[in-house]
Amino acid sequence: MNARVTEIKENQLVVELVAKCDFPKSGTKVSCAVSGGQDSMALLVLAVVAGCEVTAIHVDHALRTDSENESVVVEKLATELGAQFISRTIKVAPGTNLEARARTSRFEVMPQDVMTGHTADDQAETVLINLLRGAGLAGLSGMQRNQRHPILALRRTQTHQLCNELRIQTIDDPSNTDPKFQRNRVRNELIPLMDAISQRDVAAILDRQADILRDDSLLLDELAKSIDATDAKMLANAPIALSRRAIRQWLTENYPPDSATVERVLDVARGITLACEIGSNREVRRSQQRLQIFAK
Repeated sequence: MNARVTEIKENQLVVELVAKCDFPKSGTKVSCAVSGGQDSMALLVLAVVAGCEVTAIHVDHALRTDSENESVVVEKLATELGAQFISRTIKVAPGTNLEARARTSRFEVMPQDVMTGHTADDQAETVLINLLRGAGLAGLSGMQRNQRHPILALRRTQTHQLCNELRIQTIDDPSNTDPKFQRNRVRNELIPLMDAISQRDVAAILDRQADILRDDSLLLDELAKSIDATDAKMLANAPIALSRRAIRQWLTENYPPDSATVERVLDVARGITLACEIGSNREVRRSQQRLQIFAK
């Protein structure tokens, strides 16, 4: 163990924070998505302190001037901590849904089980964004507490304090304050307003609510597995909450269908219509009390 890691392990704040995290057992090989911001740099530090064999992965979206130099900051910390380092460069064309497209492209070049530096504050933002999009119970459950999100119990103030105390150089991404991105307005405008109106820490409340709703959602998902979504009669007669979930489970590939699609499939199961579109040039048709997916 090098001197820098020894120093960090003796820091009281680090000791307190790593105890709240959900890292795998010591010696496990893990990958961490590290942008260079304070949350992801804290993730890298805590994963090393937890005893994991860490590979830090930095992805340059080539969207900002000098962005290619940001990987140097991440590599420096990874080297200090004795972690491996990988740099990837991707091209994301300007245009609509830039944030979502950049996220998709970023995760396409990283392992599926890569760890991310999402905190409880990110969880609160995700819940509110999903609420604004009209998401169901699954969306309001936010991100699962698991080893892909090992620092989800930490607050953003704590990850920032960690970086400051350990004198870790970080990268300030100006896009994090750009109001054209919905998440930034939720973070910088909506949540502070909700705090002021309720006179409470709304992020902590939303984080707890997400945990409660996730438990409910997982139970309903398990119950819905008993329903054959291709059996029109069974689907039409089952409790509506379970029917909707059975349809989502049936149709989900990379992403679950939206609520309108689910309702259209229910209309087919009930015999109101004979077929409906479900996206990606596909449709669901009913024949002899069975539902099937066909390419259009």
